[in-house]
Amino acid sequence: MDKSNATGQLMFHLFAAFAEFEQNLIEERSAAGRAAARARGRLGGRPEKFGQKDIEMMKALIESGTPIKDVAEKWGVSRTTIYRYFEKPLK
Repeated sequence: MDKSNATGQLMFHLFAAFAEFEQNLIEERSAAGRAAARARGRLGGRPEKFGQKDIEMMKALIESGTPIKDVAEKWGVSRTTIYRYFEKPLK
């Protein structure tokens, strides 16, 4: 495409406008799909690693004096993941 003349510039801008229009349509459809899924009760995202029972067991171990490192190794996750499940570090 030759952008050095008026016709080339017009074509370039038309293609750019169509590309932007197509992207906007994709975004609208995606937003509508997410809203419909949310209305059906689907939240999206990665599922939680631990259930309530696991969290209670972790809390009991930590409160009994088990080091965070050992708790993390038992569940196969990092210490950061354990800390993330509790608002404040348990000591």
